[in-house]
Amino acid sequence: MGRFKYILIFISALILINDFSLLAQPVPADDENIPYLMTFGPKCPRSWGDDDFSQTFFFKVPTAYSEPFYIRVYDPDIGGDVDEINGDWNTIMSYTIYGGNECCSTDDAKGIQPTGGYRSGTMLARKTFGNDISYDNDWYTFGPFNPGEGELIEEFGGYIFKIIAEGESGDDGNLYRYYLSKDPNENIPIEDGNAFTYEYTFRMWNNTTETSHIYPYVDTGCVTIKTTNWDWDDDGFIMVVSNVRKGQYQKISGDDEEATDVLKIQDEELNTSLDFRFIKKQISEPIRNNNVVISVENQYGEALPFFTIPIGGVPVYSGDIGSKKVSIKNK
Repeated sequence: MGRFKYILIFISALILINDFSLLAQPVPADDENIPYLMTFGPKCPRSWGDDDFSQTFFFKVPTAYSEPFYIRVYDPDIGGDVDEINGDWNTIMSYTIYGGNECCSTDDAKGIQPTGGYRSGTMLARKTFGNDISYDNDWYTFGPFNPGEGELIEEFGGYIFKIIAEGESGDDGNLYRYYLSKDPNENIPIEDGNAFTYEYTFRMWNNTTETSHIYPYVDTGCVTIKTTNWDWDDDGFIMVVSNVRKGQYQKISGDDEEATDVLKIQDEELNTSLDFRFIKKQISEPIRNNNVVISVENQYGEALPFFTIPIGGVPVYSGDIGSKKVSIKNK
């Protein structure tokens, strides 16, 4: 079977074209309630919460948009208040942006490990950062780019661009965020833009009242999915919610461990997004600075995409349990 039926995703997105949430393009998005993406230098032990020291995200620029645009990175350096030190600051991180044919459509680009041809496409920009106070708690802007420089996927309704954050050296943790913007100096969203990844590595909140979310899209061909979490540190619970699933707990990993679980997909869940909820233990001394890696694969071993703006909207079950969401303000 084909990997994903992009036409179904696109149709679902069109249904939501007038939804204001489509205008919000921070990565992570507000509905995800995730403080930061996380990537470590390659000398760091995997037990700190990064299994491969590389994270790939894709941005969709809709075909209706024809003006230049920018990809902005918040706190791209490794040092200062935001990032996680391991001894001394010694880490170099690269950000590389790709467009052109096959930047997204190859199997390696859509995999959950940085192997083979995952750097496919045409390199459009690249920059490395170390401990540089001038970028601490501030934005660095890549671009301008023209939409036509991306890979056009007709069924997706847009041009796709890829950004890879990768640890080049050192052992510290890089916490950062992205924004797809019309402007080089401000975060101005592009209507109907979106972002997605096939393996999500992120920092959990320290506050036990916060619940984070990510939203894998379930293709029409899914019969079962395998969920994988790495280095959860037994930090609470991972629950899956959908339009027909009130809440199903997943097997969770400990420190430097991997846990997998299998879910049978119900017909009503096809062509919708699931809501993976990350709920910390309600204890007086919670685990701090927990970094976790999440992926979801279908029965063929193909990774499902996590859209920062969930296709079909945030799934709601009648009698849905509440979770607090905090909007992260962007400069």
